[in-house]
Amino acid sequence: DRKHSAISGSSFEEFDFEAIFENASWFHWSGITPALSETAEDLTLKACQAAKKHGVRVSVDLNYRSKLWTREKARKVLGPLMEHVDICIGNEHDVRTLLSDPLQKGDEKTDYSAIAEAYGFTWLVTTIREGESADRNFWSAVAYDTERSIESKRYDIQSIVDRVGGGDAFSAGLIHGLINKYPIKDALAFATAAGALKHTIPGDQNLVSTKEVEQLLEGGSSGKVQR
Repeated sequence: DRKHSAISGSSFEEFDFEAIFENASWFHWSGITPALSETAEDLTLKACQAAKKHGVRVSVDLNYRSKLWTREKARKVLGPLMEHVDICIGNEHDVRTLLSDPLQKGDEKTDYSAIAEAYGFTWLVTTIREGESADRNFWSAVAYDTERSIESKRYDIQSIVDRVGGGDAFSAGLIHGLINKYPIKDALAFATAAGALKHTIPGDQNLVSTKEVEQLLEGGSSGKVQR
């Protein structure tokens, strides 16, 4: 479905990044984009370079898709892109697949703080999904910098309606928090709650308000999500 999409054929010259980033504060990209074509790969890199030139914070959701490219190709392309990333977001599998080697040896436990330090991330944020059944998951996240980790609440999501877009909702929630100068712990909490609520909504958009996310955050410590 993505093979002949508009973004797959777009080139850097089609965008006036001087104007786009002039008053911007944040640039977010998906790991799917550079996987689509060589022009999309070049566009993503040059967009990141332009963003950093203008002092714009850059975040990525790794979003590894094995049907789009191999692990080896993804690692080769993403390496130079990671040099421009401040906030890296991904599930644990994507982080281990794309970023951990050669830091990890054998069965050694993944050191996410070491990965954050190696790539120069301000924060490396991983989402954790534990699937008890098709309609019940446990959902949480951890943020790492070079020295520490911060864990979110673990949500028990019951009667799942649609998992699609949960990761995007999480990323959007995290960016919302950090743009609004939430402490990382609060931004992580907001993001995790937003991602949890998305599981109760059909389609790929998180049709909830900031107030609804805050109501879940204030709803006690049980972590149960059922709507």
